[in-house]
This record gives sequence, structure tokens and C-alpha cells, in this order.
Amino acid sequence: MTTSHGSRICKRDRIRVIHGTPIFNILQDIAVSSPKKTKTFNKIIMGLPHVEHHRLLESLEQVDLPLCSVISNPGQMLAYVYFPLSGLVSLSISARTEKPVETSQIGVEGMIGATLSLGVQTTPLLAIVHEEGIALRADASIFQHELMQMPVLHNRINHYLYVQMTQLARTVSCIHFHEIELRLAKRLLMSHDRSHTDYFSLTHQVLADMLGVQRSAVSIAAASLQQKNIIHYSRGTIHVLSRTGLEAASCACYRTSILDYQQQLGSGH
Repeated sequence: MTTSHGSRICKRDRIRVIHGTPIFNILQDIAVSSPKKTKTFNKIIMGLPHVEHHRLLESLEQVDLPLCSVISNPGQMLAYVYFPLSGLVSLSISARTEKPVETSQIGVEGMIGATLSLGVQTTPLLAIVHEEGIALRADASIFQHELMQMPVLHNRINHYLYVQMTQLARTVSCIHFHEIELRLAKRLLMSHDRSHTDYFSLTHQVLADMLGVQRSAVSIAAASLQQKNIIHYSRGTIHVLSRTGLEAASCACYRTSILDYQQQLGSGH
């Protein structure tokens, strides 16, 4: 059902493959959606002109994103593309014998399968759901064909790929130069942006695996943030007490990544 790569972050017995659910009338739902629903709609899709918006939605189905589900595996052909409407997907990479390290996260601001825009039908990254949600999904082959008929969407995806490239480069720099507490604060901010709630589930071990450090280092950094009344941590649940404090505790990489997205695609958080 999945490769051994996924077992490092989520327990093997919790890993599931995404299965489609019967689609409800997405077009009607979007047409009558309230401002609250629109706020959480996928940002890449929101920026499309009406004709492309309508054409894209006709090829999409709604699916659940269960916790720890594997969306894509390194080196395998992409079966689907996903546009998250809620939840959080973690992208990570690893050497064959090492634990995976998180390279980026994807929520309502992005998509999974963007490399199809380049004609590349595989991905080097493992994509696992770290916060359950829902997404709009399209068959990869159909999407790649339809993309040629939607120049604005094609352009937006190319800009999104540029943002991902810059974020990957900054991740390398961040890992090398910044202390664990700064990186942890950045990671929590990114989760906070995409979860739309002050509470989310992340154990110290999961955070350690994603940051590529020892669990004890995360425990020390989290304790420091808690002592400063920025977060409260209990039994795998993190409560953000001060968004402002978390931003102040983070490295500059967080603010720069937000600016990158806004310059290329508009407001994404």
C-alpha cells in the first residue's frame, strides 16, 4: 500500500492511501458558498478567470485527506493532482537509510502534482497528510491535457513552482544556519497558517523527524517557547497562545517565504 519511507513519520498501521469519495455538486457549492467557505478555498484556483475556473472544476472530484495518508511516493508516477481546501500535507525527502526531512508544507495556498506543468510525471518527494482535511482532485493524465487549454492556470502553477524552489533553497540555508528554536517556531507558524485553528496535533518525535534533529532538541526548544507563554504543549497537542510571540521567535525565513508567495501569486495565507 505504501513504501517504507512513510513509516518514519506516521506509524505504519495508520498510513492509508487516498480513495475518492462520490463527488457532490462542486460548481453549485462554490456558486452559493458563504464568505467563510470562500476564505478557505484553494488560492491557486481562486486566482483563475471564470472560464478556466469553470473548466477546471468540471474535471475535479472532492476527496477526504485522512491523517497519515500517503498522497505520493518518491519516484512513482503521479496518479492525481490535489488542490487542498483544508488540512496540511508535508513534503519530505530522505536518503535511503536516513529519516526523511521535511522540505515544505502544502495547504490551501498550493497543490500537489505541480511538476505536471513541466511535463514531469514523477516527484522526488514523499507527500503525507499531517493534518486531515479535504481536497479537490483530478486524474493526472486528464489534468495534464486540460492544462494546455488553461494558460492562466499554467502560468500560476509555474509561479507556484518558483515559490517552492525558493523555499527549498531557504530550507537548506535554514537547517545550516538557524538554531532549533527558531526553526521550530517557523514550523509551528506554517502549521498555524494552514490549520486555521490555534490547536493542532504534533508530537515531539514527529517534529524532530521533520526538522531532522533529535527528539531531545525539539523538547528543549518547545519547553523554551512554553516558558515564554508563546505555546502550550500537552500530550501531542500544541496550543498557540501568542501568534505575535511565535512570529517574533521565528527566523526571518518565515517572513521571507510569505513575501515570496505574495509577490508571485498574491496573498496566500
